Amino acid sequence: MTEQELDKMIARINELARKSKKEGLTEEEAMEQTELRGKYLANFRANFRKQLGNIDVKEPDGTIVNLAEKYGKK
Repeated sequence: MTEQELDKMIARINELARKSKKEGLTEEEAMEQTELRGKYLANFRANFRKQLGNIDVKEPDGTIVNLAEKYGKK
C-alpha cells in the first residue's frame, strides 16, 4: 500500500468516526468503516513485522535473537 493510499484511507476512517459521533452511520458506512479499519490494522501489522525483522537483541545468555523470529510467528 502506498503512502498516498494510506493517507486517503486514514482520512476516510477519521471522516466516518466524526460522522459516527455526530449523527450516526448508515449500515453501509458502518460496514465500510469496519472494512477500512481491518485493512489499516493489517497494513500496520505487516509493517511492524518488517521492522522486527531488522532488530536483533542480545539475550542474557549471550545469544543474538532476531525479534521477527522470536515474536513475529505467532
